[in-house]
Amino acid sequence: MSDTTASSQPKMLSSRMKYYTLAILTIVYAFNFIDRQILVILQPLIKADLDLSDTQLGLLSGIAFAAFYTFMGIPIARLADKKNRRNIIAISLTIWSGMTAISGLAQNYMQLLLARLGVGIGEAGGSPPAHSMISDMFSPKKRATALAIYSAGLYLGVVIGYSFGGVLGVTYGWRTTFMIVGLPGILLALILWITVKEPPRGQYDKIGAEAPPSFINTLRFVLKLKAFPYLAVGSALSAFVSYGVSNFMPSFLFRYHLSDLAAMGSSLGFSGSSEYEIAYSMIGITLGLVGGGAGIIGTFLGGYLTDKIGQNDARWYMWLPGLTAVCAIPFAIYAFHTSSVELVLILIFIVNVLGTLYLPPAIAVTHRLVTPRMRALSSAILFFILNLIGLGLGPLFIGMLSDFLTKINGYESLHWAMTIGACIALIKGLLFWIAGRNLKHDLQRIEGGT
Repeated sequence: MSDTTASSQPKMLSSRMKYYTLAILTIVYAFNFIDRQILVILQPLIKADLDLSDTQLGLLSGIAFAAFYTFMGIPIARLADKKNRRNIIAISLTIWSGMTAISGLAQNYMQLLLARLGVGIGEAGGSPPAHSMISDMFSPKKRATALAIYSAGLYLGVVIGYSFGGVLGVTYGWRTTFMIVGLPGILLALILWITVKEPPRGQYDKIGAEAPPSFINTLRFVLKLKAFPYLAVGSALSAFVSYGVSNFMPSFLFRYHLSDLAAMGSSLGFSGSSEYEIAYSMIGITLGLVGGGAGIIGTFLGGYLTDKIGQNDARWYMWLPGLTAVCAIPFAIYAFHTSSVELVLILIFIVNVLGTLYLPPAIAVTHRLVTPRMRALSSAILFFILNLIGLGLGPLFIGMLSDFLTKINGYESLHWAMTIGACIALIKGLLFWIAGRNLKHDLQRIEGGT
């Protein structure tokens, strides 16, 4: 890896290369979430095969993965602020894809848990270096939109992972599915390494590409920002609700709407040896379209709309995603208690659009408030808070709450656990409102009143 210091800055990228790089990074992010979320769609198969509880499922897709993902993100991001970011992403992609394939060799819960820890370590090197590269390729006025396109890769991965995961899981079993999904990422890593160029740092920034500050100085700088703590915890609660609810949606549909999904699948021409197989394939495809498709729309709108309305008042970078998250709550509550599977899917689509607007503006604001050599590390700090609370605790919270509520209302426990989880978005809305109020002060200090 070559050091991209001020004396060895790479040449400015052409417009074509910028958008090619953005496209490749977006595809890499899609692979990130294919490998991460494939576990979610395979949960019912794994649960039955390994005889797991909801708490174990929540641990497997939540804190066990998130702990290594978040803690490893800090040193890798620190390295990305000093070294070649493209190479870091290529190595990380190779690791997490290989560990996804290895997950298919697991014969018990502990082996699968260890394999998922390896996926978390690899994926820690994906987003912070990519965020930094994108912010160096696009001006502040276009940055949130570019980051929205990149972030949409998350939901593209959900679409592909859910849609193909359900079919592959029923056809080949969950172990073979992990191998089929993991191995192509190694080829993509090679394409990234050969064809993508490292962009110069700080070309759109007044401060320029200074020497990278220490981790402690970066952490102090970020935590002194008045808006950042509220922005970060608000984003974390967004992820808490999103991961907690979405990671149990396959189980929710499987437990409460299996017959209706099987009937829907049969009417659409799906075939299978049993109602179970037809329903399982339908769950993957419908959640891929409903969860991933809505996420792509919401994420892009989050970047595009906040770039538009935030030009005159930057506070709307925070206020818009906070407002839409609160508006999503009644739709979520109705979705978890209606008996119509068609209505469930429509309502969850609306919830996912409204609840996914937050990430591009959150990253764009964070990068606007720091210097170019702090960007990867500031993203890692943001994602540390976001994923430790959101990805780590969200699924675990829903799983534990579901197991606890089983003692009170039995089979209906998951209905209520997901309802309670969705209502936490109220706190998120409040935090984003406070972040918006403090944002103007931070921008005046950083940008000299501009």
